[in-house]
Amino acid sequence: MIAFASYLFFASASPAAGSHADPVAPILIALVAMSFAAAIGGRVMQRFGQAAVLGELLIGVLVGNLGYLYHQPGITIIREGDSISNIEQTALLQKVSVGEAARQILPAGPHTEEIAKILEGPVGLKVLAIHTFLDQLSRIAIIILLFLVGLETSLKEMRAVGWTASLVGGLGVILPLGLGLLVTTILLPASSFGAHLFIGGVLTATSVGITARVLRDLGQMDRPESKIILGAAVIDDVLGLLVLAVVTALIVQGSVSLVNILGITLKAVLFLAGSIGIGMWVTPMIVRRLARLQIENVKLIFGVGFAFVLSWLANLAGLATIIGAFAAGLILERFFDKELGGFSLRDMLSPVESLIVPIFFVLMGLQVKLEAFNNLSVAILAAALTAVAIGGKIFSGFAAGRGLKRLAIGIGMMPRGEVGLIFAGIGRGLGVVSDSIFASIVIMVIITTMLTPPLLKLTLARGLPKAIGDPA
Repeated sequence: MIAFASYLFFASASPAAGSHADPVAPILIALVAMSFAAAIGGRVMQRFGQAAVLGELLIGVLVGNLGYLYHQPGITIIREGDSISNIEQTALLQKVSVGEAARQILPAGPHTEEIAKILEGPVGLKVLAIHTFLDQLSRIAIIILLFLVGLETSLKEMRAVGWTASLVGGLGVILPLGLGLLVTTILLPASSFGAHLFIGGVLTATSVGITARVLRDLGQMDRPESKIILGAAVIDDVLGLLVLAVVTALIVQGSVSLVNILGITLKAVLFLAGSIGIGMWVTPMIVRRLARLQIENVKLIFGVGFAFVLSWLANLAGLATIIGAFAAGLILERFFDKELGGFSLRDMLSPVESLIVPIFFVLMGLQVKLEAFNNLSVAILAAALTAVAIGGKIFSGFAAGRGLKRLAIGIGMMPRGEVGLIFAGIGRGLGVVSDSIFASIVIMVIITTMLTPPLLKLTLARGLPKAIGDPA
């Protein structure tokens, strides 16, 4: 089955039989291949008790590296990621061929010559079309994903978990960020401070969805530890998004100073607080008027449109688009489904999520270059990032205080999952995450995600206290 999915993907960029072929045809077969591969990978991992996202990522890694090994043109181009976008822009601005632009952008060598020959050859336009479409679709996918995360995040529940979850979540951001800065300063001395900050920011992420799934499967959702884990993970994500917003803006501006950091932090906080505050005041009035118009599918149209508008506004403010999508979900979470009847917005978006979000994770896997690990320094970096990613979250669990299984809380904060991949993908797009760093981050994401279910099950199975204050 994997071989069949690989064949479909490889065939997507093969020369067309006729000269009048529909240009969308190779894109269609590429989408079929990626969806098929994602379904296989997700199902296999679920059979082993792992999250589907891990299978989607691993199948991408497998197909991407096999395709490159056997010199498949579509895979070879797609795995270059944002470098291809830079090549296209250079070709347009300097009015040179895409092959010549590739030679200008990429390091000189046999690999660059292979890229240039593909782009100049008969399948060049097709693979560029596939890459451009998949790149844009994956960007929309992460906006949808963060919108759904916001819809599932209750501000009321965040307040209810109180001081303990806030302390664990805050420490779960500070420790990985600080440790990440230390490790990258030592191992990547030639990289910019902005790159160090971004890698540290990636380490702050926690996948709420993966942890919640594990706790639900174990039947432990009602335990005090579980509530603290989920509350802290949500706080972690909010703080992590703020860190991402600040670091992204610093990298775009090209300068790092205390004034800049404080200014961008203030802007990010004001955007989140302002959009949520104003949105919760204005949006109900708009929604009630829309409800009276009885427009077909108004819930879906307004919900997705609202997420896209806030994402656009976040970008206008110099922040990541996913900040706006997350804020949109938080705003609509409280009242939207109550005001407009029928299926919930979450249920209505579920088919869209199932269709396009896995493509993002397969694409991330496709862009992992395993040949980077031929360099010992890359393997060392991957091991170091994994160690600090695990250690930073586990130690944050000890902020929960006595009477709780603090190790279980730390382990529950450990998986990076889809959130870490989203952060890494944004860093790659900004040019601060190289191929070797990206591969190291993906290895960290895979290991932390795979370790969490068995370790959490082990720690929760050992006579956890029934309530806070009971003997551990």
